[in-house]
Amino acid sequence: MGGHTGSAGGPPGPWTAAAERIAEDRASTERLIESLTRLWDGVVEAAALTANDDEHDPEGATVAFERAHLRDMLKQAHADLDDLDRAAQRIAAGTYGVCEHCGEPISAGRLTARPTATTCIDCAHKDRRR
Repeated sequence: MGGHTGSAGGPPGPWTAAAERIAEDRASTERLIESLTRLWDGVVEAAALTANDDEHDPEGATVAFERAHLRDMLKQAHADLDDLDRAAQRIAAGTYGVCEHCGEPISAGRLTARPTATTCIDCAHKDRRR
């Protein structure tokens, strides 16, 4: 990725690779949301064409589970998209890679594994123990 430049066409910034990964992850998440939305629409449409007696319909519980599962997956995908947008905003603001709790740098390894991380590993562990 050596020949890439920053967003303004100047020299590459310290987070150019992270910005590219976030953009790729965002595009992938948008495609996932579109796919899940189509599945959701199909389940809703199929449910509308069948009897509404979930209690006595052997498929009723399956449809209800499928709907709940898709709803939860869509909710998570939208949350992921929001996290990616916030990470891109932190890159633009120059605060990416800085722990929101202690102000110390977030390790490159953590950001590689989780580009939307907002805390260093120590603060993340502290948060889990609370």
